[in-house]
Amino acid sequence: MISIVKIARILLLLGLAICLTGTSLPAPGYAAEPEPLSTHASASALIDVTSGRLLYSEDGDKPMLIASLTKIMTAIVAIEHGNLSGNVKTGKRAVGKEGSSIYLQLNEEMKLQDMLYGLMLRSGNDAATAIAEHVGGSEEGFVVLMNEKAAFLGMTNSQFKNPHGLDEKGHYSSANDLAKLTAYALRNPVFAKIVSTPVKQVPNPHEQWQYKWVNKNKMLQMYEGADGVKTGYTKQALRCLVSSATRGGQQLAAVTLSDGDDWADHRHMLDWGFEHYPLAQIAGKGQALTGYPYTVGQSFSYPLTEEEKGQLTSRLVVVNAATTRYALGERGTLEWYMNGAKIGAVPIYDTGSSRLSLPERKKIEADAFINDGLGKENYLAAAGEAIRALFKL
Repeated sequence: MISIVKIARILLLLGLAICLTGTSLPAPGYAAEPEPLSTHASASALIDVTSGRLLYSEDGDKPMLIASLTKIMTAIVAIEHGNLSGNVKTGKRAVGKEGSSIYLQLNEEMKLQDMLYGLMLRSGNDAATAIAEHVGGSEEGFVVLMNEKAAFLGMTNSQFKNPHGLDEKGHYSSANDLAKLTAYALRNPVFAKIVSTPVKQVPNPHEQWQYKWVNKNKMLQMYEGADGVKTGYTKQALRCLVSSATRGGQQLAAVTLSDGDDWADHRHMLDWGFEHYPLAQIAGKGQALTGYPYTVGQSFSYPLTEEEKGQLTSRLVVVNAATTRYALGERGTLEWYMNGAKIGAVPIYDTGSSRLSLPERKKIEADAFINDGLGKENYLAAAGEAIRALFKL
């Protein structure tokens, strides 16, 4: 009788393609649009946050001015590199910074977590500068971190010159890059909590009354399920907007650049995405692989049109019995492909493995993260691998 190990080695050599009962997957990259979608924007994109799949793009790779959408990158870099409970001291470069402001005073100190609300809700350029100098040592040092993050995420049509988004030569991004950045950032619970907050009050060191910041993002009131993200405007960039919304467990993010009717366009884009590309579960944790002694170790979902639901191919790739992965209980991965391109993978275990009782992903509540002042190492240790996997399949 052939042992399971020998079977595994044979499967590894053959690269056997198998189908998981009742599953299907779409083509990677841009979706075949079920009906035309258009906006008034010079460039636009729509992304499914969970999978990172671009559902729609029009001139999405065109480098453009992005105004205060820059602050999406500023916020996520500050969250990952800074101590949220630490105090940010406002320097000369931040005070009186042109454009939108939260009116910080020279040498004023505010917790980083509070200043991030001023950055994202009121789009404070003074807050952006103060945060950059605090986290990066200087504005220039912080910009290095911004561009490193852009490179890490594969934002190939982006370059950052400042943390606030005021028009500057060589400072640009694209709709597709911003969609990718937003999907990444929204998987950070601190970022997600901040951008979904309609109104925030924080301590005011100068007066007896607290600062009260009302979110400029009208989508939070205009659209059911809206939960972010950022507005932007300069005379050269014109109106820019990134919005997000969650319905039925699916979160989408829309991006428009230079759009004179962005509120209406975003409602239409999000409606279109939810209607035509609902998030479908491709595999469920604990699901048995028919004909094999293995079980799916992690759930996997992907946005699909009706036409795409019968187009799945899957491949079982088993682990060599001599490897550490095998010793730790993993027996391989189940991968999904469309038109020869890999779009997802989950681990597989022996049926009845104790690893199936482990949580799929360690979750950190945003409130606990903020209040406890956990550092970047704690957050990345808990969630970094899951975030990286979103774009490093």
